[in-house]
Amino acid sequence: MEQIGFIGLGIMGLPMAKRLLEAGCKLLVNDVSQERVEILTRLGARSAACSQIGQECGLVFTILPNGSIVQRVLFAPDGVAGSLAPGSLVVDMSSVTPGDSKICAEKLGALGCRFLDSPVSGGEPGAVNGTLAFMVGGDSADFERAKPCFEVMGASATLVGPVGSGSVTKLANQIIVNMGIAAVSEAMVLATRAGADPGRVFQAIRGGLAGSAVLEAKAPMMLRRDFKPGGKISINHKDVKNVIATAHELDVPLPLTAQLFEIMQALKVGGHMDEDHSGIVQYFERLAGVVVESSYREGAS
Repeated sequence: MEQIGFIGLGIMGLPMAKRLLEAGCKLLVNDVSQERVEILTRLGARSAACSQIGQECGLVFTILPNGSIVQRVLFAPDGVAGSLAPGSLVVDMSSVTPGDSKICAEKLGALGCRFLDSPVSGGEPGAVNGTLAFMVGGDSADFERAKPCFEVMGASATLVGPVGSGSVTKLANQIIVNMGIAAVSEAMVLATRAGADPGRVFQAIRGGLAGSAVLEAKAPMMLRRDFKPGGKISINHKDVKNVIATAHELDVPLPLTAQLFEIMQALKVGGHMDEDHSGIVQYFERLAGVVVESSYREGAS
């Protein structure tokens, strides 16, 4: 079994790397947090510098906060790319712009190396449970090479098209997810302001056309006032910013997404960036002067 490099052990990366270790993969790992590296070394991984990962691993996964960090990790003088052997494959699972992904592919291609952009959806719960969805851009042969790892870390992996397609798909995903959370937030605030129990409203609508994965995942968190992050507002704020930037490059008007970005900007000013994106509800609560809470428990009369 070839050695695999894994760089980025954040809220998503750590449980994803754990699943690879549990499946018997040989991992070299790297992160700015030594504490997180040590969690994995105790489970059998080896700690390594980026250049060492490039030298010893033919397959390297990265999941990092933004495109500039990805490029620094790969292409800095002490980065991964300088020591990669021709034919090596880098799979970037970060949420970045399609342009970022294409730059990485071009630079690695000049070195005789391969690249997939493969952002994920599912948040921390999906990473822990192995139910992530991978949206992949690149060559079909490279996809097949990485697929066994995708199957360990997630429940689905789809090759969407050439490099950049995975990142485009993630941007579309983030529009739908975050807009959905905003819609649930408005609905719960309206119900609360009107005097209805939002918990009972949730139970009443979840089986109809309004039912969705977003509603099921985020409405209960709002009702419990549980904003412990599975997907931080800060990460989604960055993703929506990437959506707007990409849309501007393509001359695609996105008026609803633009408003969503300003809502997130307001939450940033309010100090909510480290909370789960179910915390978007707090923006609408402030406008209406209410707090969404419920004493209703499923099964109660």
